[in-house]
Amino acid sequence: MTAPVVEANLNDPVVQHMRAEVARLHVGHTVGETLAELRRRPPPARIVYFYVVDDENRLKGVIPARSLLLSPPEARIAEIMLPNVVAVPVGATVLDACEFFVLHRFLAFPVVDSEKRLVGAIDVELYTDELLELSGGINDDLFQLVGVHLARARQPGTVAAFRTRFPWLVCNIAGGIAAAMLSGIFREQLERVVALVLFIPVVLALAESVSIQSVSLALQLLHGRSPSWASIVQKLRRELLIGLMLGAAGGLVVGMAALAWLGQPRLALSVLGGIAAGVTAAAVLGAATPNLLRRFKLDPQVAAGPIVLAATDLITLLCYFNVARWLLP
Repeated sequence: MTAPVVEANLNDPVVQHMRAEVARLHVGHTVGETLAELRRRPPPARIVYFYVVDDENRLKGVIPARSLLLSPPEARIAEIMLPNVVAVPVGATVLDACEFFVLHRFLAFPVVDSEKRLVGAIDVELYTDELLELSGGINDDLFQLVGVHLARARQPGTVAAFRTRFPWLVCNIAGGIAAAMLSGIFREQLERVVALVLFIPVVLALAESVSIQSVSLALQLLHGRSPSWASIVQKLRRELLIGLMLGAAGGLVVGMAALAWLGQPRLALSVLGGIAAGVTAAAVLGAATPNLLRRFKLDPQVAAGPIVLAATDLITLLCYFNVARWLLP
């Protein structure tokens, strides 16, 4: 199989390869009722897992076949099912499905729509033939495609490591130069209230810490998946509230320290407001960047950190200086 054909197959919608007929169990039935129903109407396909649904076909849980067979007949399905199901969204690609198999090591995954309704299932055997045909064998090439290139796990040469890492340092270099130029724009304000300069390191440190925390959490939640626009908006709303709380708390602590140290209430308010605004923006930016990079098929593992740090410094300084310009004479 040639490389272009492999890419085309891996970018196919997963719904083209899933099994629409899956073993569905009703959440309100008992084990005895379920087994009797399965004997009357056996599932048409090979059973890997039994998926539990409600009256509206919404996925509620999963039951391995062994658990169903060994449970007492009077036990209710809702009592023996596993409620936290890892499901593939209906808009995923074959490549996304491969990432699920690599990350979670299950034999099959349910496919659900935006309302969590069960539309089918994907079996690891559906992809075995395609993956074995990848040049070089399944191991290295599959991991390359899901963003975990085995060659990178092995220690690269010095020049190769430099080529991989230096381009992203350019983001930090450019961000630092832009931050210096931004400080120059507010030079008059800084000269008038020299104490503002004293708090720039802590303002930037807080915002950068929060942005990196948000990036790390976003990468963990992605699990290699391509998020929907609706899920991105939902995550950003949540991160906005968290950022506001973190910024207000951190700004209050530093602002009180500034007030106790210098005795200037307006300066303390400037520090508080600058930190609150900068940290909030940093939290949203840190959550948005990995999701958007993954959405546009870019590698968030490598690119997210440098991009977020450079942008965080600029936005935080802009917030800090503008709050100071508004509050200080």
